[in-house]
Amino acid sequence: MGVGGAVERLLAGRWIAGPEARDALARTKRFNAVNIKAVINYLGEELIDERAVADAEMVYLSLIDMIRESGARADISMKPSQLGLRINPEEASARYGRIVARARGAGVFAWLDMERPEDVDATISMYEGNPGGTGICVQSYLRRSAADLERLCSGGAVVRLVKGAYSAGLDIAFQSRLETTKNYEVLMDYLFAHAREFVIATHDLDMINRARSLNRERGKHVWYAMLSGIRNRYAAALARENESVEIYVPFGPRWVDYSYRRLREASHLTLLIRSMASRQSI
Repeated sequence: MGVGGAVERLLAGRWIAGPEARDALARTKRFNAVNIKAVINYLGEELIDERAVADAEMVYLSLIDMIRESGARADISMKPSQLGLRINPEEASARYGRIVARARGAGVFAWLDMERPEDVDATISMYEGNPGGTGICVQSYLRRSAADLERLCSGGAVVRLVKGAYSAGLDIAFQSRLETTKNYEVLMDYLFAHAREFVIATHDLDMINRARSLNRERGKHVWYAMLSGIRNRYAAALARENESVEIYVPFGPRWVDYSYRRLREASHLTLLIRSMASRQSI
């Protein structure tokens, strides 16, 4: 096996469930067995081919049916550029609406991921056009996120707060991990003050501990979310303490771009290396 094949096997085993939806459902069932919910994502982004976009829609529609029929505890998560945002924003929004309608009918919660800074306005508009049974991601590395969070919370949005896996210039984004983390804390405090239900998506134990402390005072409906293969055992421990926990489970053949972006983040690389040194119990 060459270097590429070895890396693929490593990442597929830790971050990525496998090439097929059934692989994601199998991993979901393992998480469900320890009271962890899955957020399933079909890998693919920056799509500019109509056929690939249409295929992504069909995969999500089929995935929703599979989740309903299997009884798995799972949400789905989509990327705007996967639904054709680069080709035609209006058609991408319509495609997102069709998937959301199917998910709503099946009792499956649908997340809309956030991507590049230039996509934020279109992504928020897409989300706001399909309310009910849906959530949206907000990234703390962006300077504009405080204003976006205020807008979203005023409309009753369900937000998944992340630090962000993209990059941008100084005028748009915080450049250091420390600045991004400080802004994450500011945004998290705002959620505890102004939102009823939200997701704290991070592997930062200081942020998780602060969130748990705040929630003992505020009594919000808070979920703690992590990536598959990073802190699985810690996630299971949180679940045993009756916290609401979910793990992001990607699947599909388009694993390369996702994996490279994650590897570019020093924090994720460090966590992955540590995770390889310990056995994952789930």
